[in-house]
Amino acid sequence: MAVDFAQAVADNQSLVFSFALRFLRNREGAEELAQDVFLQLFKNLRQIETPAHATWWLRRAICHRCIDESRKRKLRPEVHLDAVPEPSTGASESDPFLNERLRALIGDLPENARTVVILRYQEDLDPTEISKLLDMPISTVKSHLHRSLTTLRSRLQKQEICR
Repeated sequence: MAVDFAQAVADNQSLVFSFALRFLRNREGAEELAQDVFLQLFKNLRQIETPAHATWWLRRAICHRCIDESRKRKLRPEVHLDAVPEPSTGASESDPFLNERLRALIGDLPENARTVVILRYQEDLDPTEISKLLDMPISTVKSHLHRSLTTLRSRLQKQEICR
């Protein structure tokens, strides 16, 4: 079964872009990475067997590209504009300040931990799926989740105390 490129892009465009945006916290960088990942998909389209395989392939590709880009940025830091508006999700947010603080705290996590947290809570993947996607032992995925949540809770509590 051949996968239609246009349909694969339409089905996965928001997934790829939103993951990159959440990870990089930079709209232009996220757009560029998304384009690169879809170009890679086009070049490898013959290897893609089903629409579900295309989604899995794209999710894996954007995860790895985001980590690579993050490492490059550490070598050549850029000035970030944190005021970039996020794409609307249609869901009402109960506390926009809390959500903004959480985004910033998640953005400060190490690359692998940040990737695991985004895949778990934005993409709603279970630890087994994350393990397969990142080629990482399930125990490592669970450790990243546990440590990241502990760190996020602690930092949020510190921010509340300082207010």
